[in-house]
Amino acid sequence: MSSSTQGATLSSNVVGLVDGSSASHREVSVFDDLPIYVKELIAGGAAGAFAKTAVAPLERVKILLQTRTEGYHSLGVHQSLKKLLKNEGVIGFYKGNGASVLRIVPYAALHYMTYERYRGWILENYSALGTGPVVDLLAGSASGGTAVLCTYPLDLARTKLAYQVKETRGNDSRPTHIRPQYSGTKNVLEAVYKEGGLRALYRGVGPTLIGILPYAGLKFYVYEELKRHVPEEHQSSIMMRLSCGAIAGLLGQTFTYPLDVVRRQMQVEHLQPSLQDRARYRSTFDGLSSIVRNQGWRQLFAGLSVNYMKIVPSVAIGFTAYDTMKAYLNVPPRQK
Repeated sequence: MSSSTQGATLSSNVVGLVDGSSASHREVSVFDDLPIYVKELIAGGAAGAFAKTAVAPLERVKILLQTRTEGYHSLGVHQSLKKLLKNEGVIGFYKGNGASVLRIVPYAALHYMTYERYRGWILENYSALGTGPVVDLLAGSASGGTAVLCTYPLDLARTKLAYQVKETRGNDSRPTHIRPQYSGTKNVLEAVYKEGGLRALYRGVGPTLIGILPYAGLKFYVYEELKRHVPEEHQSSIMMRLSCGAIAGLLGQTFTYPLDVVRRQMQVEHLQPSLQDRARYRSTFDGLSSIVRNQGWRQLFAGLSVNYMKIVPSVAIGFTAYDTMKAYLNVPPRQK
């Protein structure tokens, strides 16, 4: 390095110390030293937390509709939101969201990060598959399954907390709990483990995996396939990414939604008095056939309209937050 270059560097450092810019420089350099996969974990986790919290009220209503909760199964989305607000206040919209965020942060972080790793591994070891959407289908499915297995007990806790409702009885305006109450995520996990061990913590994981593998794969497949038809000058557009992601999410959810309904009912069936006298669902197929036989085929799509309402803003917020975090953490675009 020449003396003039050294002098310029020294001068810029002195200026930084005077105007305080060195502090921000040190902060950025700390992130720059992190491995790419750690940055992807941070960006994915933050994006998941923002998106989940934004659509938490709709997520709670969806769970109440899926599980045919007393007093809610015959209501629409708007009426359910009004009833929740009346009986439980604004905080009722976010019941179970703590567990949801605790789950979605590691889930989204693992989902994004492992997708990139699986995709790279497939390209390196199975070059015959090419670099098209098929690779995204396989990598997306594998990353979705990995994230589910690592975070499923937290999803179970979220569902049980969201399933708890309060009702007003008669002239008594005070809300009354109509189901056993859990005090929080830790209490749910402890109670479930005490009741049935590790197997109980993964109750319903079968339909979850069967659903997430095609959903996660389809989501990445459709997203990348749609991007292929976008003109080159619009490839970096945020609106393009949001639009493609929303369409991919909607298509994936429609095909796999019945499995999500089975999962929710398996997670809470021991809390439903009407189901305690019959055998629990023995498998995913048994759950599907039992729901169609006893509740009608429409129940397999209960809450789907809510899911449509929440998937678009969720994808939009998730993509925006993820792109913002990647830019802040200096994560290079995947194609580079």
